[in-house]
Amino acid sequence: MTKKETIDLINEYVNYLMDNSDPEHPMWNIEKIRSGKPNKWNYIDGCMITALLRLYEITDDRKYLDFADNFVSFYVNEDGTINTYDIGEYNLDNVRPACNLFALYDLTGKKKYRKAMDTVRSQLETMPRTNEGNFWHKKIYPNQVWLDGLYMAQPFYMEYERRYRKMNGCLDSFHQFENVKRLMRDEETGLYYHGYDESREMYWADKDTGCSSNFWLRATGWYMAALVDTAQAMGEQLYYEYRTLQDTLKELAESVLKFMDDDSSMFYQVINKADEEGNYLETSGSALIAYAMAKGCRLGYLTKRFGKIAEKIFFGITEKYLSRNEQGLPRLGGICLVAGLGGAERRDGSLKYYFSEPVVENDAKGTAPLLMAYTEMLGLAKKGVIDEF
Repeated sequence: MTKKETIDLINEYVNYLMDNSDPEHPMWNIEKIRSGKPNKWNYIDGCMITALLRLYEITDDRKYLDFADNFVSFYVNEDGTINTYDIGEYNLDNVRPACNLFALYDLTGKKKYRKAMDTVRSQLETMPRTNEGNFWHKKIYPNQVWLDGLYMAQPFYMEYERRYRKMNGCLDSFHQFENVKRLMRDEETGLYYHGYDESREMYWADKDTGCSSNFWLRATGWYMAALVDTAQAMGEQLYYEYRTLQDTLKELAESVLKFMDDDSSMFYQVINKADEEGNYLETSGSALIAYAMAKGCRLGYLTKRFGKIAEKIFFGITEKYLSRNEQGLPRLGGICLVAGLGGAERRDGSLKYYFSEPVVENDAKGTAPLLMAYTEMLGLAKKGVIDEF
């Protein structure tokens, strides 16, 4: 496809997803559909709403805002309580959808969105932490920090503290990134391990470092997105910390580029094991990296070189995995459905484990990052960093 044909198909795809989704039945939440359980407040839908709100911001097309407002409003009550959301779960994933409340409050003026921010912020007040000060990933995963969790919680935490608490918790948020870099970064590759267990008791944790054994692509993508989004939320008031997040993003961006596939410009499910049998070029993590690089470039955190690389990654994904099915409907494939550590499934963080999880199409863990990257392509084109489509 030409670039214009690709963009036309993406716009058709967005409409297709919205036309076939509502708050109780989002067609992009494959995990929920497979479970057979009713939908609830969750990060997967939250990521899709983030993409749609950004599409509204850059296109000024009201349909994106209306959809997002109606979707989130279904869960948020007038008193700020959130249907199906349970603070007592202490699950960082459930913080992520609250990032959308800032934009929705700004755009609609609905007071319930402002109240709901307080509801979610109260979870962080009593969230269990490691001795180093990082939030546990979930109550059911004690003493554990996962890269995913930085994206799920820190942009909301930083934004809330800057807006409403005179930046009281901003340094706390920043220190959680410092800890992750100190504890979870591999010096040789510059990459970050998926998880860290402070207790060293989990079967997947190295007894010396506490880290899991591999570099899972989507976790790295979440972390890069966390760096750029949290830096944006922080702003320049804390100049050293603001610059440090940008420097960490640049350092990791340089490190992942060493493992980019030459032909597709994508990345592998386990980043540094391209030649291992069972490894594959994966959509969601590649899209998150494209998003983080492009947004970092747009905001001036990264050089124009990274904007152009992000464009290559973006169109590499669409060339390989964006197509039409037998009925002529748009689809996006190559998406790892889920991956984690521990749990009843005995997820041990091995290569065999990461290669064994289902690969699906049209799941928002891949579609949302691709659309987020798309909005950044539009932004870079407006700035003249890349050519107009």
